[in-house]
Amino acid sequence: MMTALFVVAVVGGFYMAWNIGANDVANAFGTSVGSKALTFKQAVFVAAIFEFAGAILVGAHVTGTIRSGLFDPRLLIGRETTLGIGMVAALLGAGIWLQISTHMGYPVSTTHSIVGAIVGFALVVLPFHAIKWGLVGRVVASWVISPIVGAVLGWLIFMVLKALIFNRSNPLVQSRRVAPFLLFTVFFVLCMSFLYKGLKQLHLDFGPLHATIISASVGFVAGLVGWALLKGFNGTVQPYGQRLGGVEELFRHLQIVTACTVAFAHGANDVANAVGPLAAVVSLIKSGQVMSQVPVPVWVLALGGAGIVIGLATFGYRVIRTVGTKITAMNPSRGFSAEFGGAMTVLFASRLGLPISTTHVIVGSVIGVGVARGVAALDLKVIKEIVVTWVVTVPAAAVVSIACYYVLSLVFL
Repeated sequence: MMTALFVVAVVGGFYMAWNIGANDVANAFGTSVGSKALTFKQAVFVAAIFEFAGAILVGAHVTGTIRSGLFDPRLLIGRETTLGIGMVAALLGAGIWLQISTHMGYPVSTTHSIVGAIVGFALVVLPFHAIKWGLVGRVVASWVISPIVGAVLGWLIFMVLKALIFNRSNPLVQSRRVAPFLLFTVFFVLCMSFLYKGLKQLHLDFGPLHATIISASVGFVAGLVGWALLKGFNGTVQPYGQRLGGVEELFRHLQIVTACTVAFAHGANDVANAVGPLAAVVSLIKSGQVMSQVPVPVWVLALGGAGIVIGLATFGYRVIRTVGTKITAMNPSRGFSAEFGGAMTVLFASRLGLPISTTHVIVGSVIGVGVARGVAALDLKVIKEIVVTWVVTVPAAAVVSIACYYVLSLVFL
């Protein structure tokens, strides 16, 4: 019977990862595809490399928070099968809700979905007070903070770009001057995110001073390379419209860098939503015991990474259309501002082990960029519909998870 439950758990984990790719990864790449910095096929290729790498190298950090943070699984000692069924029900419940949302083209939070699903299962089998509502509250607070921080950073980055480049008499030449400093900033921030406190799976553990020195060095090299490549570039003889086009071409290349970073960050942060419950079931079947902390097998992380990529390739275009074109019009400079603001938020949260919502961060960043151009640049109707789905997701995933638990209980109990 436990072997059958293991098979169902693996299928459920892959199903959840597939839906994360179709919904959450799609909204992460929406700005890149919407601005035409990447085609849909190129986005899938980037995701295949960087989502998978993020899941394998960094994913274990956040998985621990999702797997055992919402309630103490030791409360179910002696009821191991119940715990296994509950984790599978959470995967299926969250996955079903995500598939429904993806079909409608709505970008919803996979973190909302899996947390709601786990809490729903826990409410059925445990006393109300057994759930760590304080942690749930902190997670909910992060969902509120995430889009605000993303919006502020997206708005701020775009406003700085306008002041330094687009509002100048010759934006193309000015972009050549600013590009090395911009490259230094981008690579410094991203490298700091990776190095500070280390990449656990690679056994790297850099302190603040060493991380700062390494990141500054990487940023300096990136800025120097950018300066060398653009040294002979001069757009003074071009009409103003062509100069702006040249600026956007520069940002198209820079946005590809941020798209790779967003993909890595997403794989690191959101693979937990698929493999966390699966890791609990694998540990339970392997040891026959309920433990609050267990190592996450590499093959489990790989399964999650593969499912994410396949999900994007098969059904990601629905949500990409919403995020990339319906909230506000995108071009490479706006897409870069949104993606870089989102990447900074997601990566720092991943390093802290906080299961934030990539959906909220990216959508918030897109809205922030739109606000920088004026509220009229936003489609408020689309934003309202997205927010409504955010509110509905937690209870909906909980209800579906509870239904799945009762159905599975008829089979395995």
